[in-house]
Amino acid sequence: MTPLSEICLAIVDCEHKTAPASSDGTGYPIVRTMNIGRGRLELSNVRRIDSSVYVAWTRRAVPQTGDLILAREAPVGNVAVVTAGIEPALGQRTVLIRPNPEKVDANFLTYRLLAHDIQHWMRGVASGATVPHLNMEDIRALPMPALPELSTQVKIGTALASFDDLIENNRRRIEVLEEMARLLYREWFVHFRFPGHEDVELVDSDLGPIPKGWLVCAVRDVAELVRGRSYRRQDLVEDGGLPFLNLKCIARGGGFRKSGLKRYDGKYKEAQQAYPGDTVIAMTDMTQERKVVGRAARVPALDSNFGIISLDLTRVLPVDSVDRDYLYGMFRFSSFSETVKEHANGTNVLHLSPDRISEYRFIMPPTQFQHSYRTAAKPMHLLVDKLMLQNEVLREGRDLLLPRLVSGELDLSELDLDLDLATV
Repeated sequence: MTPLSEICLAIVDCEHKTAPASSDGTGYPIVRTMNIGRGRLELSNVRRIDSSVYVAWTRRAVPQTGDLILAREAPVGNVAVVTAGIEPALGQRTVLIRPNPEKVDANFLTYRLLAHDIQHWMRGVASGATVPHLNMEDIRALPMPALPELSTQVKIGTALASFDDLIENNRRRIEVLEEMARLLYREWFVHFRFPGHEDVELVDSDLGPIPKGWLVCAVRDVAELVRGRSYRRQDLVEDGGLPFLNLKCIARGGGFRKSGLKRYDGKYKEAQQAYPGDTVIAMTDMTQERKVVGRAARVPALDSNFGIISLDLTRVLPVDSVDRDYLYGMFRFSSFSETVKEHANGTNVLHLSPDRISEYRFIMPPTQFQHSYRTAAKPMHLLVDKLMLQNEVLREGRDLLLPRLVSGELDLSELDLDLDLATV
């Protein structure tokens, strides 16, 4: 076994306490432990700093392309490589690992650290009364098994990175599709530039001028809210059961995270069943930043006809006269989330009352415009579902190959690698 420090040029911890976010949301991304995925950085809704702060913020470590970023805690052991075009600043409890290119390939080292044996070792040495974390001495001394030839490392790293590159490409396509749906909603239902708007006059309402024939209503007038299921730990299973939609399924800022799904094998009511196309809303938040509470997500295609929602979520059941795709757009793309999140309260965990959702007032267009929006937006939602499913398949393939490749069980030393995974 060789200590990790012997195959690296630098291993530096970063202990900044407060991230001075830029005022306009642009600038350099601040990578915190929550932004470190398994192989790639997850920069959706990341906090950013401007250039005037970047130099001071990176005085201990300036990440470069090919560096690895390791999470010391929450979750312990996640590691991602810095890819070209990203200039991050590192936040608290992150560690920069700079591989020695003469000894180890950056992609190979990333996936070697993600293999089960090293992940098990890191979890075993992690310490802490409340939150387990790795100390720097253990990270530098991390025992690395014998490495294959550098040329073989490059082939293995390239093979596994090809999966993550496709996953990242799909993720960006999903972001573009959701942005298209958002812009369409706001163009029609916020700025009132819907088809034929030139011939419709504006009239006064409690919420300001609105198109003639449109209404002001509350959520309680158009939908029923159903809270999810309280569960016991033994109700969650590794295999079998039903998909269990929980707080981790809600992305920061809204949208669905399939990686947050669990499996549930317990009791539930029919109303707590969530079907593809349903809207669910987060009722709690584990942080004080209010990036999750009050945020809406659309349930994607699942591996069964329906899933079960946890108590942290509310399912929205529109009345028959209201189109559910339009209503999802209202919850996701209007000022709804920014308004109701301010009513969440709690010392450690924020809680939102369903009454705050029910009383939210908004502008309801006539049925014809709801259906027109559905016709335009639904193909985008279905393509998002398809891309999410493709990413599941890619992750499963990567995770199946990873231990066999990095351990040498599957020999690539004589393989002329020319991967084309675009059809996966």
